[in-house]
Amino acid sequence: MTHIAYVLKMYPRFSETFVVNEILELERQGVDVRIYSLRKPDDGRFHASLARVKANVVYVPQYPQVEPERVRAAHLVVAAAWPDAYAELRAYAEGLEQPFGLKRFLQAGVIAAHLLRQPVDALHAHFASSATRVAGMVARLTGIPYSFTAHAKDIFHDDVSPASLRHKMGAARFVVTVSRFNQAYLRQIQNGAGGDVRCLYNGIDLRTFKPNPRVARQPGLILAVGRLVEKKGFAQLIEACALLAQRGLDFRCEIVGAGEQRARLASLIADLHLEERVALVGPKPQDALLADYQRAALFALPCIVARDGNRDGLPTVLLEAMACGLPVVATTVTGNPEIVDHGVNGLLTQPEDVPALADALALLLHDDALRRTLGANARRKVEQCFDLRRNVGQLRAWLSEPVAPPHRPARSGADAAAELLLPAMPAVAPLEEVLA
Repeated sequence: MTHIAYVLKMYPRFSETFVVNEILELERQGVDVRIYSLRKPDDGRFHASLARVKANVVYVPQYPQVEPERVRAAHLVVAAAWPDAYAELRAYAEGLEQPFGLKRFLQAGVIAAHLLRQPVDALHAHFASSATRVAGMVARLTGIPYSFTAHAKDIFHDDVSPASLRHKMGAARFVVTVSRFNQAYLRQIQNGAGGDVRCLYNGIDLRTFKPNPRVARQPGLILAVGRLVEKKGFAQLIEACALLAQRGLDFRCEIVGAGEQRARLASLIADLHLEERVALVGPKPQDALLADYQRAALFALPCIVARDGNRDGLPTVLLEAMACGLPVVATTVTGNPEIVDHGVNGLLTQPEDVPALADALALLLHDDALRRTLGANARRKVEQCFDLRRNVGQLRAWLSEPVAPPHRPARSGADAAAELLLPAMPAVAPLEEVLA
């Protein structure tokens, strides 16, 4: 198997380096990857590694009614090629209670028509939300098997429907998730309903993320990296820094990232009089971030469970820091204890326990020998469990498992099939506007 279609909500996305890393490694291992993105990028920031991706990117209409001729032409082709599957899926999409069911059907038809001209062996989606919904619909039209990777917000957020998640898992050839914690959670949601849920850790490129003996560690520099959102626990980190300042410790904390909580965090820094100690330095591309990992004294990521249920799955930045030989302080949220062995390659505290977080940071700031020991062990742990080449090789093997062949396109009656199906579309706004 050498041809894989990736279905993604948005490509590229600055915060989803794990997707780019996975695609790059699949390509290095000889796989031909094609990307179908449901949205165009909107943040204007890109990592240099994107330039190495060879995959063609097909942007599916984000708003199908804006490109009616493209969508209608694709659906005519699909209705002609697979009339029975098309009619069945159309009825299913119309019956969905989800508000975006019809939109996903329209997007799936565009992808299916493209795959008719340029076939692939498998479909894989990232995140168990819109991308997986579309991949599942494409699979129903074409018969190409689909799988998906579940991460965090797509399964833990309060808005996630367990019934919808069960349906997606049951229809997929297999489900990948990024930690044993997630795997157990998804199996609980399945409740015996079927589906093959497999654990596969995100991998790190160990040739890129590594210690640099030529760069001196900056004493007292605490590094934190992530989107400025509630689940990262940066408010708790700032509060812990206030306790460190009260103890008279010499330190500086740099928080790398952008997000909706920037103003709130900046206000908290000012309220605690930490302007000289804690800095929100904004987002950085991977090459600049690598330099930060290599010069910092220690790394902190005190994740919490947000009020809406959102939480981290397996933070890539934690793996990157450890691969660079940084001792880390993290919390016991979701998959973090599968990365950090407390007292061996890092320190773990309970989420939202600010005094315990301050104690852990203070211990590492005080003890040079402990920092060196934990940092060296952190690198070894990533080498053992989170090697990108080995872990993506496992995914490639799973995607190569034998499956039933796709549906054969109909060879006759194409025009009749299109004429029969399309005028019968109900007067639902997206279908009426696009396919009428």
